[in-house]
Order: sequence, then structure tokens, then C-alpha cells
Amino acid sequence: MRHRPVLFACVLALAAVSAPLAAQEPPKHLSAQDILDASPISDWRTPDPASTLYMELASGRVIIELAPSFAPEHVANIRTLAREGFWDGLGVYRSQDNFVVQFGDADAEDAAKAKSLGGAKAKLPAEFSRNGAGLAFSRLPDVDGWAPEVGFVEGFPAARDPQSGETWLAHCYGALGAGRGNEADSSNGSELYVVTGQSPRQLDRNITLVGRVVKGMELLSAIPRGPEPMGFYQDAAQRTPITAIRLASEVPEAERTPLQLLRTDSKTFADATEARRNRRDGWYLRPAGHIDLCNVPLPARTP
Repeated sequence: MRHRPVLFACVLALAAVSAPLAAQEPPKHLSAQDILDASPISDWRTPDPASTLYMELASGRVIIELAPSFAPEHVANIRTLAREGFWDGLGVYRSQDNFVVQFGDADAEDAAKAKSLGGAKAKLPAEFSRNGAGLAFSRLPDVDGWAPEVGFVEGFPAARDPQSGETWLAHCYGALGAGRGNEADSSNGSELYVVTGQSPRQLDRNITLVGRVVKGMELLSAIPRGPEPMGFYQDAAQRTPITAIRLASEVPEAERTPLQLLRTDSKTFADATEARRNRRDGWYLRPAGHIDLCNVPLPARTP
């Protein structure tokens, strides 16, 4: 009998602890946007003006980040072309449905009409891939049909082969590539294309990727499609004129677009990507537990 008060006190204590726990709501699953909204400023970066292109169209500005770590010679040539105004007054001469828009000199193959490359090189080596040594590779956990491993390097969707040590950029939506002929080393960076359709990953390691669009993709994806089979406009009047393509570093600071890009090696990026892999928003009934490399958005914001 003398133990009953002690036992009763224990029961009351347990009841006091367990009652509030039972009344608590289940923890809220943060959405990718919740995670981005709570991100520290240190998880964001400002793109290098010397590796940023401003493509000026009548409809607005397209901002492109170049990838000198993967295509150094192409990027060097593109910088020269931009500084010398090569693309100014040219246009988008191809828009193929579910594939790419392409821009540059539509008369490039006609020696009598081709625009001079100025101080840029007429021929460059193929830069389809590079040795991955020294690259910080933020790997996705999911399998990929085009590469042994996929992830992100310096903000760019990328793939790698651990056995060969080879790393390369992936043809995701918004990727910027350098058009070429049949020869691997036949590009010079003057004829460029942007992926506007389903990611054509079969092009990986077959053509040089030089960067990606980070803002203004809607201006390119809305360009009217050209005729089949490849979307080249037959009438020059259908081309979308390019007012100018300039390096951001050559633009007065007051005229630059303030922009921050989420670091793909940050905890915020990893957490936001995981939230998208396993959507638990009210609308979703079955979290996928998987995400494709080219379906991972690369957040940008105006500070």
C-alpha cells in the first residue's frame, strides 16, 4: 500500500507529458520554395560579369552564363566576338520545334557574304568534355540513362564517368552550345544554339557546350517556329533580330541586371532538390523519390 502514492504520481507525470504530444500537429514538410525563402545569403552567388553575356532582343534581355571551366577556348573566342560586336544586327535564323533556337550569321557558309570574325579565331579544338580532376561535383542520387553519374558543377548540369575520369556538361533546357559541321573541331563559337525543347542528351559529348541561359528563357522559347524539317527560316524577314550581344563586364554597372544564382554546392540547393524529389505538397499523393538531372531547376533571383 505504501508504494501506491508513488505509482500514482508516476502515472500523473506520464499523462502530463504524453497529453501535449498527442495534441501536436505532424511536422510540416517544407517545400522547395520554403527552403529557398529561408536560405542564407552565403548560399547565393553573383555571376562573374566577364563570363556573362547580355543578349539584347526587342522583347527584352536574355542573360547567359558562360562555362570557361569546360570550354575555355570557345569562351575566349566568344568574349572576343562579343567585344567586337559580331552578333550586333544579326539574328535568330532557326527555331526548331522541341529542339533549339540558333543564332549568328545566316550567311556564314557563303564566303562572299559571311561576316568577318574580326580578331576571333576561325577554328577551335573540340571541347566536348574534360578531365574531372579538381572539379567540385555535387552528385544527384538518381540513376541516369546517359551517364554513370550526374550532378552539378559550378552551377551547370553535368555528368561524369568515374572510371575514365571524364566530366561533361549536359544538354538540358537552356543549355548554350556551339554549332559545328561534321568535323569535331569545326566550331568557332560564332554560331550558337540554345536548347528550347525536351533535353537532347544524345548530343552530350558530341558538341561543345559553352554555357547556359540563367534569365530570359521565355524570350527564346516564345520565338515562332520555323518550317520543317529543321526550323531554318526561308524568309529572312522571319528572323528575330539581335540588337546586341555584350559581355556584362563591358556594360556600365548602372545598366547591368542585378542577379544572384543559387550555389549548386550549397545545403539550400541540396535540400530544395530533395524536396522536389519527394514532393509532399498538398496536391501530391505519391512522392516520386526520383528526379531527372534536367528537371532540377537552377534558381536565380534579383536581390
